[in-house]
Amino acid sequence: MDDQDLFTDPRLTAMGLLFEAHEGLVAKLQPTWKARGLSPLDLNALLRLSRSAEQRLRLGDLAAQTWLSTSGVTRLVDRLERAGLARRESSPNDRRSTYAVLTEAGAQRLQDALPDYIEAVDRWFTSLLTPEQLDGLLTGLRIIRDAVHPEADAQTHTTPKPGV
Repeated sequence: MDDQDLFTDPRLTAMGLLFEAHEGLVAKLQPTWKARGLSPLDLNALLRLSRSAEQRLRLGDLAAQTWLSTSGVTRLVDRLERAGLARRESSPNDRRSTYAVLTEAGAQRLQDALPDYIEAVDRWFTSLLTPEQLDGLLTGLRIIRDAVHPEADAQTHTTPKPGV
């Protein structure tokens, strides 16, 4: 492959489009979480807690799902605790395990933020695609996610609770 072919490689186009779409979506969605005093990481963590069994996750699972290091998830949960949005609980079965648990205040903040967030997601993402296109995109994204982030397997994900 010569140098000119490298610059026009369609794989570069695919990655470029993915980066551009991500950056554009973040810019369009940012006002929805900022208006509620949340960072994107806060929103992500609160969503993951709300959609987990008993609205709680082991800190290690939360770290894996958010791509954070041990110290990063500690800082995140510290911040959520200071804001009253989550709390830590020791595992009754394993004293080495600690859980992050969504508080009522955290659930309320999330419930307040979600209508605007979901509307923005629909406006700038899901409604731009046909149902078939969205289904194909989600299938492809799951394949890629599972390949590059195997820690985010089915054991750390639960079925979303109705209404959340």
